[in-house]
Amino acid sequence: MSFHTMNKQLISTTGVLTAAAMLSMAVSCKDSANNNPQPEPGKTLRVSAPFASQTTDFAFGFFKRVNQEEGADKNVFVSPLSLHMALGMIMNGANGQTAQEIQKTLKLDAQTLAEANQTYTYLLENLPKADSRVTLGLANSVWYRNGFQVEKSFQDVLKESFKAEVTGLDFDNDAAKDRINNWASQQTNGRIPKVIDEIRRDHVMFLMNALYFKGDWKTQFDQKNTVDMPFRLPSGQEKTVKMMRLNTELRRAFKPTYAAFELPYGNGQFAMTVLLPSQNTSADAVLNSINAGEWTQLQKDMAEGKIDIGLPKFTLSYEIQLKNTLTALGMPTAFTDAADFTKINRNGDLYLSFVKQNTFVAVDEKGTEAAAVTTGGISVTSMPPSYICDRPFVFVIHEKTSNTVLFMGKIVNPQTNL
Repeated sequence: MSFHTMNKQLISTTGVLTAAAMLSMAVSCKDSANNNPQPEPGKTLRVSAPFASQTTDFAFGFFKRVNQEEGADKNVFVSPLSLHMALGMIMNGANGQTAQEIQKTLKLDAQTLAEANQTYTYLLENLPKADSRVTLGLANSVWYRNGFQVEKSFQDVLKESFKAEVTGLDFDNDAAKDRINNWASQQTNGRIPKVIDEIRRDHVMFLMNALYFKGDWKTQFDQKNTVDMPFRLPSGQEKTVKMMRLNTELRRAFKPTYAAFELPYGNGQFAMTVLLPSQNTSADAVLNSINAGEWTQLQKDMAEGKIDIGLPKFTLSYEIQLKNTLTALGMPTAFTDAADFTKINRNGDLYLSFVKQNTFVAVDEKGTEAAAVTTGGISVTSMPPSYICDRPFVFVIHEKTSNTVLFMGKIVNPQTNL
């Protein structure tokens, strides 16, 4: 098969969320002692303020767009961090307008590629070490068709900056698909067993990022206090859920349209912040009202205090194709024949065929397990006494000292039977 043809070849990215995330392309990431000093034992993890604020802006913009496409009556769970890293890798393989659009979509147009790459590397090396009592895994891999020429400079960026495994496989053999899926499963502790259903003849590369998270609550819910309670669905109907109860000291804040409370994991570096809409509004309305600035202000407004909360147990497996979302967010060229990925292969004729995320999350009395895999494919061409989440709500899983958003979700119908 000749790879330099008039037909564009396809680059694919797939993402799996909940505990793992996969990327379809990789960007160079080097440590920067100036911008991102290495954390010492017992010290906090920091990234540059511009990168933190811009990537938070990306996270909320991305989540809002997905939520808008999915509608009011669907559960949503995505990983902005996994997608950002996957697109970061892809950006390093792009040139011209294609690269500019990706960079702008990632909200990194005020930074150089080298600066962004330094932060990616810093997060890869240090985010998993942020809390010794929390398990966090970040891994990247790239799989290409035997015979397809991948530029050495691009491979070097993937290996050195993204610590990525770069492997050539016989894509015409079913064993190739199995090996890629096994990698995703291993990186997500089996929570995301399959990310690729088929390898087409025009597929020449898959870039993947896997993100896995597992943390026990700093203050766990007592199973004896979990009770059956009604949960109001968007339709107005009710269903019975297992409601976990906790009455303790937590960081919380009360806004006109929602209450927020923070449930820390492990030693407190990572946390889930729950946004519970007021009775007269909705989860979608609250989400649409929040941006990066509001989120940053909320972190400052949260104060320790006694609060009685209820949170339903839930388990969610989720999958979404992101081509339309990313096109709407500002990077349409990558998905067309006009795409320029000549830093991957100097002959060009490559375009991004799909970007997909598979995610998983489980929340119970003990804690949370979440995973994401992002895969990109390149192919040839006045307060009540209790705050009970008995109606749709929004939640964010984040690392506090680096202001990194790992996962974002909206639960409108809690399920526990997966």
